[in-house]
Amino acid sequence: MAKRDYYEVLGVERTATEKELKSAYRKLALQHHPDRNPGDHTAEEKFKEAAEAFAVLGDKEKRAAYDRFGHAGVGGAGGPQFDPSTFADFGDLFGGLGDVFGFGDLFGGGGGRRRGGPRRGSDLRYDLEITFEQAARGHEMQLQIPREETCETCSGSGAAAGTAPETCGQCSGAGQLRYQQGFFTVARPCGTCRGTGRVIASPCGTCRGAGRVTRERKLTVRIPAGVATGQRMRLSGEGEHGTGGGPQGDLYVVFHVAEHAFFHREGDDLHCEVPVQFTTLALGGTVQVPTLDGPHALDIPEGTQPGTSLRLRGKGMPNVSGRGHGDLHVIVGVQVPKKPSKDVREALEALRAVLPADTGDATARDRAQEDKPFFERVKDMFG
Repeated sequence: MAKRDYYEVLGVERTATEKELKSAYRKLALQHHPDRNPGDHTAEEKFKEAAEAFAVLGDKEKRAAYDRFGHAGVGGAGGPQFDPSTFADFGDLFGGLGDVFGFGDLFGGGGGRRRGGPRRGSDLRYDLEITFEQAARGHEMQLQIPREETCETCSGSGAAAGTAPETCGQCSGAGQLRYQQGFFTVARPCGTCRGTGRVIASPCGTCRGAGRVTRERKLTVRIPAGVATGQRMRLSGEGEHGTGGGPQGDLYVVFHVAEHAFFHREGDDLHCEVPVQFTTLALGGTVQVPTLDGPHALDIPEGTQPGTSLRLRGKGMPNVSGRGHGDLHVIVGVQVPKKPSKDVREALEALRAVLPADTGDATARDRAQEDKPFFERVKDMFG
């Protein structure tokens, strides 16, 4: 009987990526797994056929040979011989899918490797809330980080003084028990030692056999100027201690910057609104506006309209990488006196007498006139 095309077996295109191949094989293997289909020889054959196809297409060199010469390029007309022991490590192949489908114990996850070896400590996250000013200027803060550390009493062994962990008699120190199920071998974590390969007869009184204790570590953190909400800083080796002599994890400090009452931040740029006297907008002048470094002079051009945004270069937030500063964008508004004095009122009345009347029609007409090209406006003036 002629062998089916391996791409057809897995149900993928010939241009499928490595990730797509593995995903297709996972689905087929779970669907036709012998333990899910006891006594079903058809499902067992499909399972072996999928495994054979993945054994070839999952290997770059074999896949290249198969693409050029077909089955003859990977072992002749009979194709490669499927060895079930090659796929004994379902924990690596299926990742978290074993837990989803209830095969966590069946697939093991260790593939025969001892679990009592060195393991890196877990990474930690610390959410740090800071003020706008601290983010703008940089700041130094003291943090207290709770973390798991190696027990100093037993040096992480978990055993009481004068004793040592013993090799587990159930699994002979392997950390796993292997079983023959059907045509392949699977492994389960040893229940006696919980996969560590060791048992502790006399636990340490400080850590109660865990080999680790929870302590608070004090750290001095330098907040970089210009940091923004959501940015994080990695402190290497400040995470939890590893086990079995493994390295420590890292600590990630995630920043949360409070909003400012006056400035609004967009990237490294700042925005604010400043009220200005009508006369300054009309005639031009200079006003003092707040910045991160204190008051700064801002030139108002003659005829500036309310709502205009004027820019002060380099007066925004510092760049967190040290590459200069953003800009400050000042939106100018009109400062209107709520209760004008007698002198101010008389001056305003005199000004109103010489200004055009405030009518919607006049405003619309003036705006339409301004929108016309220059030569059309000249033409209107001379009829």
